[in-house]
Amino acid sequence: MRVMAGNGAAGGKLAPPTPRALLVDDPRFDLHRPPGHHPERPERLTAARQAIAAYGEACFERVATREAADDELARVHDPRFVERLSRLRGEEGYLDADTYVSRESVDAARLAAGSLVAMIDAMVRGPVRKGVALVRPPGHHARPSQAMGFCLLNNVAIAAAHARAAGLGRVAIVDWDVHHGNGTQEMFWREPGVLYVSTHQFPFYPGTGALDEVGEEDGAGYTVNVPLGAGGGDGVYASAFERVILPLLEEYAPELVLVSAGFDASARDPLAQMRLSPGAFGWMARSLARVAERSAGGRIALVLEGGYDLASLEGGLTSALRGMLDGHAPELPRADGEDVERAALQARRAWAVVT
Repeated sequence: MRVMAGNGAAGGKLAPPTPRALLVDDPRFDLHRPPGHHPERPERLTAARQAIAAYGEACFERVATREAADDELARVHDPRFVERLSRLRGEEGYLDADTYVSRESVDAARLAAGSLVAMIDAMVRGPVRKGVALVRPPGHHARPSQAMGFCLLNNVAIAAAHARAAGLGRVAIVDWDVHHGNGTQEMFWREPGVLYVSTHQFPFYPGTGALDEVGEEDGAGYTVNVPLGAGGGDGVYASAFERVILPLLEEYAPELVLVSAGFDASARDPLAQMRLSPGAFGWMARSLARVAERSAGGRIALVLEGGYDLASLEGGLTSALRGMLDGHAPELPRADGEDVERAALQARRAWAVVT
């Protein structure tokens, strides 16, 4: 059991521990159920909840969950798409070869998006400024007018757009899922108020995320992709963060850091070929939390995306929680390779357009 210092109370009774982070979770996320075997399944949340329990559930303050309003979704999604999706309530089947709906899926998706918006509001108000969102369905492949890649609504993009509407000038989204977040990139392609940075296996599904995808118009330079060849391990990711991601974030000075926290770059994951250890997620989370402390008043949220080996999901999230909340993470080796070198050079060129 985790014992928190400084929580004594009058009369000899112990006060509840001060929350370390906000938590979004709801059993209704489990009702998004595949019609048969599918890697994106409710058991993923069981694994994620075990990570919360391992850290200590008393350290989290639960956010009251709610569905997203249409105007909150319309900041990044075409209202006609939202209407079409709403008509699928109660239906079952596949929207494409990968993406399914069950009878409760649309409600679960709106609940995931709205609850993340509620968490952003709580983080902006304080005093708890870190958060973890155990949401399903995941979101970063969802495009403005299309569900795809297991995703129905783009949770992180909806949250980032809400934060901007709430008055934050600069939001950073760091996507360490093994797949490129094509939907998130598309939604902020011309938007300088959101810096989107992604590490991902490349070439790989969904086929986007090349070095030269840097945004357009006012958003030119605010999309930064770090495509990595299959087989990259802890050292490659550490070098990518130190050579590309962290320097950009320091210059951008975000007022909120959102992490598309997929755990499918793990060595055991069945859907990809990267080689991360659990400790790598702790190291990345610690690094991003330090950025958030310097420029965002500590505001950072981990938002669940992929991760399909249950043991790796639990271990990676446990490590990420310790890194983000306690600053505990192993030191990683460094392994500069051609992928990282090319990404660093391209990032400098893209960022030069901005600065």
